[in-house]
Amino acid sequence: MSAQNLVKPSAESLAAAAGAASRGGLPPVESWNPPFCGDLDMRIARDGTWFYNGTPIGRPALVRLFSNILKREGDRYFLVTPVEKVGITVDDVPFVAVDFSAEGTGRDQRLTFSTQVGDTAPAGPDHPIRVVRDPETGEPAPYVLVRRNLEALIDRKSFYRLVDLGAHEVRDRESWFGLWSGGQFFPVIPSAELR
Repeated sequence: MSAQNLVKPSAESLAAAAGAASRGGLPPVESWNPPFCGDLDMRIARDGTWFYNGTPIGRPALVRLFSNILKREGDRYFLVTPVEKVGITVDDVPFVAVDFSAEGTGRDQRLTFSTQVGDTAPAGPDHPIRVVRDPETGEPAPYVLVRRNLEALIDRKSFYRLVDLGAHEVRDRESWFGLWSGGQFFPVIPSAELR
């Protein structure tokens, strides 16, 4: 069957499949390799808002269902079920970490992030934090790995709170300001740039 003969699934059929697949936890999308059915007019904005046909999806439960069947392959994002796979557009990363909790202090600190779709991610070796700086402005954009190879942008209010929990550590003979969580230090900015 040629790609032209494939019927592109609708958001409604994907939602029904996501609901069925999600019973009992996250479905094993990483093991699903169905045929590509084309692109769907669905977009995730940088602020975490999901759009379908240019309109925001206003039902959080529906967004959560779609997020459960989200898969990243290289730089592309797809919604997948055992029998179909459609491409979607993601402006930056699919999730936004909208809050976090902190337990302990210093090297014993544990930071647990919560996303706009209800995922939690305890930062550490399995859920690293990374910071990308804009080459022109130097503005930091912090991310945390949530699940599989899907990241969340840490929102501005959370990042400001994280700065209060930061510490200075020497890494590769250079002092860095960063964050401890789960026994791992995550560099944010060279200490010299804070002076």
